[in-house]
Amino acid sequence: MRIVLIRQNYRPDGGAERFVTRAAEALGAQGVDMVLVARNWPQNAQGLHIERCNPPYIGSLSRDIGFARCACRRLPALQADLVQAHERIPCCDVFRAGDGTHREWLIQRRRTMGPWGRLRLSLNPRHAYTLWMERRTLLSPRLKAVICGSRMIRDEIARHFPIDPQKLVVLYNGVDCARFHPRVRDERSTVRARLGARDDQFLFLFVGSGFYRKGLRVAIEALAAMPRSDTGLVVVGRDRHGPRYAKLAARYGVGRRVWFVGAQSDPLPYYGAADALVLPALYDPSPNVILEAMACGLPVAASRQCGSAELLTEGASGFVRDALDVAGFRDAMTALAEPDVAPRMGTRARTDILPYDLAHMSGRFIEFYRGLLAPSPTQAERGA
Repeated sequence: MRIVLIRQNYRPDGGAERFVTRAAEALGAQGVDMVLVARNWPQNAQGLHIERCNPPYIGSLSRDIGFARCACRRLPALQADLVQAHERIPCCDVFRAGDGTHREWLIQRRRTMGPWGRLRLSLNPRHAYTLWMERRTLLSPRLKAVICGSRMIRDEIARHFPIDPQKLVVLYNGVDCARFHPRVRDERSTVRARLGARDDQFLFLFVGSGFYRKGLRVAIEALAAMPRSDTGLVVVGRDRHGPRYAKLAARYGVGRRVWFVGAQSDPLPYYGAADALVLPALYDPSPNVILEAMACGLPVAASRQCGSAELLTEGASGFVRDALDVAGFRDAMTALAEPDVAPRMGTRARTDILPYDLAHMSGRFIEFYRGLLAPSPTQAERGA
């Protein structure tokens, strides 16, 4: 079996990139030949062959158009049994909607904008192109299935597009529960000492690049509004406007309790140093960080605009609030910081995520692919 994956760019801290790497390693071990068509990707996954597709471009719109054309033209020579795109490209058999729907993202984004911002959004040619390609991809006659990393994504696609519901398959990303494990706390004191945080200080962890989309402003405002003044926030991720958020924390009086550590290729030490994860994302269809935090035994406060938040049990393994509900996140974070609450809820979080272990989910993906490639009864009869 040969599966061709399409993903334009590699980012070491990206959720989609980690999914592709894990999928390649797991499926490669099962004898599946994996080829990745990409503009830029390091050879870092066992069994993954890279086909570079890097046409010249001027600007982001030209970049996306050029890569889509290049990838589709390259496919015939690769002789794939199945083509899975992680980009909005209509020349695929399977579309993994890892970024959710652009249409829903714009709806959520407009909630934070005034009239002029909404007008600029509607006139942006890149958004118009992305919406057009999204519709072409989801309504393509070639499309056999859409992998949805959460029920949230499945429901959004069904709501926004006249697509056959049978094509919408919910498959969670999966998490390596042996690697992401409560034992990461063994280095807790060392990491905290490096940060300058006390051992008894309650630390929230925020993981994600693109701070606007991930909801860092709400996390900082909620931290500042908490009745306790000894809690802290560790921010793992990057953003070109990072200094603005540092100034925001200072303006709210929590500058010395918010640590910006940048993007990390290995976030494990910070899971070990933290007591809970907070992710008030404006829109995050299937964030791996929630699964990873739960596997490490951390409770989670997340927005209902996070697809993976549907794996949380309200009040038992975490709390789910609207992305813009600062008071709601303040209350959730205050509850988590109460004595003995986080350890108890973290134990439940770990138990709840075990069925989504990477090995189990890899088996479900292989079953999914084999089901797509199996001959239909009519074809089998013709072959006989």
